Amino acid sequence: MRLLLNKRRASGMFVLFFTIMVLLTAVMPGWTDGAKADTAVAKNGPAVAVIPVKEDVESVLYSFLERAYKEAGDAGVEHIVLIVNTLGGEVKYADKMGELIRNHKIKTTAFIEGRAMSAGTYIALNANQIVMQNASIMGAAAVVDGSGQLSSDPKVNSFWISSMDTAAKLNGRDGQIAIAMVDPNSDLDLTEQIGRHKKPGEVLSISAEEALKLGYAEHIAPDVASVIKWLGLEHREVIEINPTFSENAARWIIDPYIKTILLIIGIAGILIELIVPGFGAPGIIGGLAFALYFFGHYIAGVAGVESVVLFVIGLALIIIELFVPSFGVLGIIGGVSLIAGVVFASDNPTGAFISLLIALVIAVIITVLVARTNKGRAVWNKFILKEKLSAEEGYLPAEEKNFMIGMEGIALTTLRPAGTALFGDDRVDVVTSGEFIENGAKLIITKAEGTWIFVKEIKSDHK
Repeated sequence: MRLLLNKRRASGMFVLFFTIMVLLTAVMPGWTDGAKADTAVAKNGPAVAVIPVKEDVESVLYSFLERAYKEAGDAGVEHIVLIVNTLGGEVKYADKMGELIRNHKIKTTAFIEGRAMSAGTYIALNANQIVMQNASIMGAAAVVDGSGQLSSDPKVNSFWISSMDTAAKLNGRDGQIAIAMVDPNSDLDLTEQIGRHKKPGEVLSISAEEALKLGYAEHIAPDVASVIKWLGLEHREVIEINPTFSENAARWIIDPYIKTILLIIGIAGILIELIVPGFGAPGIIGGLAFALYFFGHYIAGVAGVESVVLFVIGLALIIIELFVPSFGVLGIIGGVSLIAGVVFASDNPTGAFISLLIALVIAVIITVLVARTNKGRAVWNKFILKEKLSAEEGYLPAEEKNFMIGMEGIALTTLRPAGTALFGDDRVDVVTSGEFIENGAKLIITKAEGTWIFVKEIKSDHK
């Protein structure tokens, strides 16, 4: 039995080691698999970089744009063309992307291909110039909450209105038009310019032709090649910098529903490996789920190695607690460390904590169901003595006392319900079926089970 337990412990420690290695490997910079742009200087001068901004504005897109601009700079690129086609996204990442674009040494032209709504408009306004595709639209940049309703937070609204106004004025555009795209309470008469009056209760959106008239676009072009030709760079080499497989995967992983599922699989896998040891597969699957969780957040630029270290330390302390009891101290510290690792890996700690609680509840239910179907393998069985101390194994069983059944005696003490009685010359410890019997009462033995002698009172009418 000890050999079996040692094998199970070894299996559990192997799974832990494997999990730690996977988690640490997951956040190594090499996992970004980005094919960096080669330094490209054509015969006719430095190259032009084309970078797509075609997803929701969030952490992964910002991380990609940051990488793309760095690679463009390393490649000696002269000009960047941003292909903007997005419905918007998070204000904080739009603000970061705008700062990156306007402060970079390489000039940027935003080519609005389709729609540049909300945060997409702000990104385009931070470029040096804007070119729009026929039938494309920009604007409708009011801040909305998670339910899609207009934000009622005055601080956020004030910040965003000011940001849009400032971005518009960077290149001499009318800031009031940008404010009208954000503030539903604004009133702006544009009848002379585009034949429309933006009234309170609505936010402004403009077409390519309207943007050209209002000075919000410098040119209208059908495609990227036409934009580059308009810039006078048609003879330059073009470098396309696209999101890598890792970045596309990260965008999927950090989705709130997907990351909750990964947490459920991760927690359930590790718990099953600890409680029903020896399988190996649950622990490996759980480790891979956690690796994907941290990998996605690392690629998104919101998780650092410290989050993984906190998680691994927490997991290790909880496992150590199972084998080296510390009255719960190691378990509590490990639990706090594990939770901190998961929460700090997200750019939304509150949302991550809620996802973790949901995942924990579901994972515990799954673990209990699995443990019940594998009772013979459960870790708590190591505390149960399974060997039988039989006579065949050389053990002497307790003396059988069935021969005493039917013997009569007297209670020497009050039976409450246990006490002492005298049978012949022998004092015997006895017990009733639950009733109390007074001292001196006559007794009869009714049953003998091992060392237990059961008695009842002999009534006066007993024959």
